[in-house]
Amino acid sequence: MGWTVRETTEGVDWDEAAELVERAPLGTRDPRDLRAAFEASAHVCFVYGEGRLLGLGRALSDGVWQGGIYDVCVLPEAQGAGVGRAVVSALLSRMEGLTVILFASPGKEPFYERLGFRRMKTGMGRFARYEERREQGYVE
Repeated sequence: MGWTVRETTEGVDWDEAAELVERAPLGTRDPRDLRAAFEASAHVCFVYGEGRLLGLGRALSDGVWQGGIYDVCVLPEAQGAGVGRAVVSALLSRMEGLTVILFASPGKEPFYERLGFRRMKTGMGRFARYEERREQGYVE
């Protein structure tokens, strides 16, 4: 499967992006909110192939010490083909030398470990919709 990596929000179909996020499944996102979040991010990545959006992700960064990767999503039928790796690698390439954190969906930790991420012993979070996140397996 061939694809193209784009690192700009220009020309993104936000309805298609919201559908991808839901099918990944990462939850339901309003296309306008998804657009606002990606346009406010330091780095973005969109992977296209076969005439459609296959994967996406974004990163926040201070550009000096810290970065965070968010919303990495790949269509279920494109998972396992390297699309997720392409998204994360593109984002990491923009944050060389920084400490980068992320939230992995439950069960996806081995994927991120293969990309060099390690589990944290002292990570903490303050979550909007805590009960929902607890039920999804993100927090204790």
